[in-house]
Amino acid sequence: MRWNQADTDALITVMSEQVASLYDAAPPLLVGIQSGGAWVASALRARLPVEPPIGSLDVSFYRDDFDTRGLKRSVKPSDLPFEVDGAHLLLVDDVLMTGRTIRAAMNELFDFGRPASIRLAVMFDIGHRELPIRPDICGETLALPPHQRVELFGPAPLTAEIRDIRPEE
Repeated sequence: MRWNQADTDALITVMSEQVASLYDAAPPLLVGIQSGGAWVASALRARLPVEPPIGSLDVSFYRDDFDTRGLKRSVKPSDLPFEVDGAHLLLVDDVLMTGRTIRAAMNELFDFGRPASIRLAVMFDIGHRELPIRPDICGETLALPPHQRVELFGPAPLTAEIRDIRPEE
């Protein structure tokens, strides 16, 4: 299955409506997880009536599987151009699977300060949880077998597709 630019635009619109229903006053500060989450956060920000400040996290050093996965070549510095202490944050990622990336992101956020609240927005929830983490805002929920993943391509055009991760025989 593939999602073209029009499909992902529709998902971002759904997510922006959910943000509006959760935050009747000012929208929260957006924090996108590199790289797909940062792309989604940027697209989401453009759809909100008031564009809130936006930051990004690279959670590579905070992952609990860092010793087995190693370091990606594309590690980027985290960038939070606002004060985290007391802020209402909307953590944004492209795909929620096990919950481990979100846990790593929250650990990193707390190194920057103590937010008043953190909510989670994801474009796709594929539900292979290993930790008790759930999204507050979700573009689409999918039931995928363990050998499939959703991969996001971007930042523009923002597209996605389901990929089979089984090793070729």
